[in-house]
Amino acid sequence: MIVTRIARTLFAGLALACAVPAGAQETTLSAVVFVPRQSLFAEMFVRFVDQVNREGKGLVQIRLAGGPDAMPPFEQANATARGAVDMAALGPSFYAGAVPEGDAQSLASLTTPQLKKSGGWAALNRILNQKLNVQLLTAYGDGLEYHIWTTRPPEIGRLAGMRLRTTPNYTAFFSALNVTPVQLAPGEVMTGLERGVVQGYGWPSIGIFDLGWAPLTRHRIDPGFYNVLVNVIVNLDRWKGLRDDQRAFLNRMADWLDIDNARWVAEKKAVEDKRLADAGIKSIDLGAAHRKLAYESYWAELARRAPESIATLRPLLESGR
Repeated sequence: MIVTRIARTLFAGLALACAVPAGAQETTLSAVVFVPRQSLFAEMFVRFVDQVNREGKGLVQIRLAGGPDAMPPFEQANATARGAVDMAALGPSFYAGAVPEGDAQSLASLTTPQLKKSGGWAALNRILNQKLNVQLLTAYGDGLEYHIWTTRPPEIGRLAGMRLRTTPNYTAFFSALNVTPVQLAPGEVMTGLERGVVQGYGWPSIGIFDLGWAPLTRHRIDPGFYNVLVNVIVNLDRWKGLRDDQRAFLNRMADWLDIDNARWVAEKKAVEDKRLADAGIKSIDLGAAHRKLAYESYWAELARRAPESIATLRPLLESGR
């Protein structure tokens, strides 16, 4: 079976190479990522860029300009929409102001490969085409969840009254918990924790060691909620301007990322769980109602902001829930 799969992959690559028009020019796409390129949530995008550049010689190359050092994270989606940069890797919450429906992707019960078969992916892509002038190429991080992390235990099992660092994708949930949401860029969280500006933060189940927040973190609030997703978006005009063989190649690389993401997530979760235990960061389980509130509050917020789109999207994203 492995040999057959390898043979199919080699055949596909050969067929693609043969399909390249004679004298065709190589195209280079500029790209940015929402976190520093050496950090955990840039790792998979850097791997994707490297894979494209290895296999796409003479066809497509990607020049990764950097992360926040090259462009502030909350400017990257608009810059991609305008064509100031060709490609960006960032979570849908970073363009939720322009495309609130995009964040419904984080509430999906289906994985990215399943969404591509269910019609959910195509529906999301049509909205992004229309509202942000970008093509949704692929995503990674699928299989991870968000958690609330705190510097002290919640009083009597409730988070109410605490100040927590937020981003748009869980502000509605935090408000439903009666906490005070404080928006801080990732680079400002450490100072916020040190000075007591916040007593905790929302963040995925991996990455707090990478950012240096672990020494100030004492508790992880369970259960987790939502899907952690970093989308790779491409300026729509640039995408349409690529040749058929170039678009086919990038879609094949997107399929490669789907497979590699599953391996990466499993490895990172195992490593992070051990580090949390070794650091003495304790889990506090607030029960199923905590997770249910996370979903109900955000679906309600998205439906308020984009009622028609969410009514169409939700069944496509929640199949099997």
